[in-house]
Amino acid sequence: MVQPIGADGELYKILTSPRAQAVLFFERPASASFESLGTAWFQRIVNRIDDQLEDSTSLTETLAIKQKLSEIGIAALHTFLQSNVTGPPLDHDLGEVVSSAATHKAQPGHLIEFRRQLIRSLTVDGEAAYALTPHVEFFCLAKAILTHKRVVKDDTDTQWQKLRLNFWHQRMLSDVAPTLQKDIYDDLDFVGSTILSSDTNYESDTKTKFLLERAAIHTYHGFDIKAREDLNRAAKLTGLEYVLTGRLGKRTKFQQNELSQLVVLARSSQSLEHTSQVGINGHTTGTTKNKESEEASTGSKPQNLNLNDDTLLESIAFSKDSSQEESGIAEDIPSSLAALDPANQPILKPLDSIILLALASSITNTSPQHGLTREETLPYATRVLEGGSTNWQIYTQALLIRSRIEGYRSRTVERGVLQLQALVDQVIAETTPSVDTSKSTETADPSANTTPSTFLPRPKPSESAPITERLQYIHQLASPTRWVLEAELAARWVSLGGLRTALEIYERLEMWSEAALCWAAVEREDKARRIVRRQLYRSRKAPSGSESASLEEDTDEYLGEERVPLPIDAPRLFCILGDLEKSPTFYERAWTVSSDRYARAQRSLGKHYLKNQELSKADEAYSKSLRINPQNQSTWFALGCVRLELRDWKGAVEAFSRAVQIEEGDAETWSNLAAALLRLPTEQEVDTVSAENVKDVDEKHRVDPQKHAREAFVALKRAAVLKRESYRIWQNLLNVSATLSPPPYTDIIIAQERLIELRGTVEGEGCIDIEVMEGLLAHVIASAPPRSFAIPKHAIETSPAEQQRKKFGLEHMFIDLVQKHVTPLITHSRRLWQLVAKLSLHLNRPSSALEAYEKAWRATQNNPGWESGAGSAGDSNGETSEQAWDSVVDATIELVDAYESLGEKERTEGLAAGTGELVCKDWKFKSRSAIRGVMGKAKERWEDSSGWEKLKEHLASLRTT
Repeated sequence: MVQPIGADGELYKILTSPRAQAVLFFERPASASFESLGTAWFQRIVNRIDDQLEDSTSLTETLAIKQKLSEIGIAALHTFLQSNVTGPPLDHDLGEVVSSAATHKAQPGHLIEFRRQLIRSLTVDGEAAYALTPHVEFFCLAKAILTHKRVVKDDTDTQWQKLRLNFWHQRMLSDVAPTLQKDIYDDLDFVGSTILSSDTNYESDTKTKFLLERAAIHTYHGFDIKAREDLNRAAKLTGLEYVLTGRLGKRTKFQQNELSQLVVLARSSQSLEHTSQVGINGHTTGTTKNKESEEASTGSKPQNLNLNDDTLLESIAFSKDSSQEESGIAEDIPSSLAALDPANQPILKPLDSIILLALASSITNTSPQHGLTREETLPYATRVLEGGSTNWQIYTQALLIRSRIEGYRSRTVERGVLQLQALVDQVIAETTPSVDTSKSTETADPSANTTPSTFLPRPKPSESAPITERLQYIHQLASPTRWVLEAELAARWVSLGGLRTALEIYERLEMWSEAALCWAAVEREDKARRIVRRQLYRSRKAPSGSESASLEEDTDEYLGEERVPLPIDAPRLFCILGDLEKSPTFYERAWTVSSDRYARAQRSLGKHYLKNQELSKADEAYSKSLRINPQNQSTWFALGCVRLELRDWKGAVEAFSRAVQIEEGDAETWSNLAAALLRLPTEQEVDTVSAENVKDVDEKHRVDPQKHAREAFVALKRAAVLKRESYRIWQNLLNVSATLSPPPYTDIIIAQERLIELRGTVEGEGCIDIEVMEGLLAHVIASAPPRSFAIPKHAIETSPAEQQRKKFGLEHMFIDLVQKHVTPLITHSRRLWQLVAKLSLHLNRPSSALEAYEKAWRATQNNPGWESGAGSAGDSNGETSEQAWDSVVDATIELVDAYESLGEKERTEGLAAGTGELVCKDWKFKSRSAIRGVMGKAKERWEDSSGWEKLKEHLASLRTT
C-alpha cells in the first residue's frame, strides 16, 4: 500500500519521533475528568511547546526546535487532508499514535468522546465543524502547533502554513466565521508582503502558488474581482497564454454545417519547468524537467465518464481549417495561440491548469445560475481535461467543475450526476481504510467502520496516484472535503427530484440541518420541524433519551426539555427552527447559545423585525450582527434600507458605503446610496470663519451646496453601468444630472437615450423628460451659432453611436437623440414638436421646422373636448377646458406666425435645396384655412372668449396683407 507521505513512510516517522512524542504524551492526573479531555489535551500540547522552547540554550537550538515542531504540524495537517480530501487510506494507525497519549489509561468509549470534544473545540463564532469529521485529532494537533505564536513568529514559511491551516478550518465550518476571516486576511497581508516583494528570494513558482491560494481564498469569501486580479498576475508569472474564443466545429452527430464553438486556446511557456515534490516542511524540492518527462511519470488519473448521448458528440469536432476569421470572431490574439489546433493542444503545466480551473470557479461564483455563464465556464474545464496536467488531484478537480456545469443541461445532466457520484465514491473509498479486525472498535475511527461500495471499480494500487502527487497542489486547488462533496451530491439529487436519495445521504452523514431544509423546500415543514426539534429537545414520551432511531417512524413532536449538552451546531438549528416557527424566540436562543457570537441569529432577528415594521429593533439587530461579521454585504444593505425607512440619512449613507466597499458590483446598493446622499442636509460653512471675512475664505473652506448631489450622481452612474436594463436607475440618473450646476450634458443625453430604448415601446413619448430636453436645446443653441448644414443621412444610419459622439461632439449627440429617438415617439405632445421645430430652425432647415409646427398644431387639435369645453385635454393631465381652448388658440397663432416667417424662405434641404423653391408659397391660404377651421369648430362654445378675439384679429390681418 502507498505510504502516507513519501515512499519511506516519512509522516509515520515524524509523528513517532522522540520530539513528537515529547509534545504528544503526558500523564493524565488520576483525578482529571474525561469530560474536558479534549481541551486539556490541546492546552497540554501548547504548554509542552512552551517548555521545549524555554529549555533551549541558544538561538540555533531554538530555531531547530521550531523547525522540528513545524514539521510535526505540517505532517499532521497533510495526514488530515489525506484522510479527508485526497486519499489514499492511511497505511499506519496514526490516529492511535496521536490520540493514545491523550486517552492513556482511559476506559472504552473515551476516545469517541475525546474526538467529539476536539470537534466542538473547532467551533468559531457559533459556526460548527462537521460533527463526524474523521481523524480530527490530526487537525487539532496541527492547529496547536502552527498557531502557536512562538512557533510562527518571524517565520514567513511557518506563517504561510498557519494561513493554510486557518483556511482549511474556515472551510470545515458551516459558514464563514468572521474571526477566522480576519486572521486569514491578516496572514495574507503579512505573507504576501514578503513573498511578492520585489527584493524577495522566492522563485516564481512559489509566488504563483501563493497567488493561486490567495485567489482561492478570495473566491471562497466572495471577492471575485480580487481573485481574478491574482489569477491574471499568476498567469503572467508562469508565462501562460490563454484566450476564450470561437472556432468552427460541430457539436452534434447530425450537424451539417460547422458553427462557431467556444473554446479556450492555452499554451504554457516553452521554458523548462521545475517539477517538484512536496516536502514534509511545505517546501518544494526536485529537479528541472521538461513537461514530457513530468507527464510520463504521472500517468494515472481518475476515470472520465463518457457522455453516451444519442445526439451530442463526446467532444466538439473542430474543423481542421478552423480559424478566427472563418468562425466570424474578430479578435487580436497572440500568433502562438492562433496557430493552435483546438482539437490537439499542447499539454499544460500543472500550475497553468490550476489557473484555468480557478478562472472557471471565479466565473461561476458570481452568477452560477446564468446560462451564458455556464457556456463561458465549460471550455476552461474542457481544456484541462483534454490537454491539461494529468496530475491526479488536478484532473479530479476538473471533473468536479465540469460535472457542476453539466448538471443544468438536459443532454448532459445524466453524465454530470454520474460523474459527481463517481468522484464521491472515489474520495470516500480512498479516504476510508478497511477495518482491521485486530483492533478494538473503540480505537477505530467511528466513521470508518466499513469498506464502502463504489459506483465504479476501485482502482488498483498500480492504477492510483501516490500521496505525494495528490498533495502536491492541494492548497492551490482547495478541493472539497469528503462530507462537503457528499452534501453537494445530495443537493444535486434534490434539484433532480431525487428527494429520498438526498435524504438518505443527509441522514447517513447526520447533517440534520440540511435534511430539515430539504424537507422544508418541498413544503413538508412538519417533518423539517420534527428533525430539528429532535436534535434540540427531549421527548415527553421518552424523557430518558431513548427516542426512536428511525426518522421515518418517528411521530413525536419533541416538546420536552432542552438537551444537555446541546449539539455543536445548535445555533444554526435554533435559527432554522425560528424560520420554521416564525418565532424570534429561537433566534434569541441561538444568540445566547453561541455566547453572542452567531451573526446569523441577529440577521434573522433583523429580518423578522423588518417584516413586522419594528424598524428600531431591526436596526439594533443588524448592527449587532455586523459587529460580529462586518464583511457581510447583504447585512449592510439591509441595515441601509432600514435606516432609509427611519430617515436616518447619515446612517444609511454609512451602511450603503460599507456595502459597496465589500461588493462593488451591486447596482441596487449604489442606487440606494445615491438616494440616501440626496437626502443628506447641506453641510454648513466652517465655524472658524467670521462673517466679516467671508470674501477672504479660502476655496477649500467653502462648502459645495451640491456636494451630496454630485456624489449621488457618481453613485448612480456606477449603478447604471452595472444594471443597464433598470429604467428606474436611468430615470434617477437623468433627474439628478438635471439638478447639477453646471449640468453634465453628455450624461443627460446618454441617460435620456437609454430611457427611450428601455421604455419607448411601453410608455411612448411619456418616457421623454420634456423640461430636460428643452434645457438641452437651450444649451445647444446658446453654445453654438446656427449653421447651414445637416448630418449626412448615411452617417446617422450606419455609423455606431459612440463614433458619432466622438466625431461630432455634444451638439450632434443631441441632434442624433432628437432625430433618431425622440421624433419617432411623438404622438400628441405639442411641446416636443416645438422642440423639433426650434432645433430645425437652429440647423437652418425651415421646411422641417414648418412641418414640425404643423404637427404641433395638429397634436393640440387632436386632444378631445376642447371644442365643446367637455372633459380635459392638452399636454398635461388635469387641464381645464378653458386652458385647453387657450392651448389650441396659441398653437394656431404660433402656426400662422411660422407660416409668415418661414413660408417665403428658400428650401435648404432635400432635392429642392439650392433651386430657389419656396418653403410654402401658399402660406397665406394655409394660415387662413387653419384659423377658419378652428373657429368653425369652436364657434358654439368659445365665440365670446378672448381667444376667439385673438383668432379674429389674426384672420383680419391676413386679409389686409
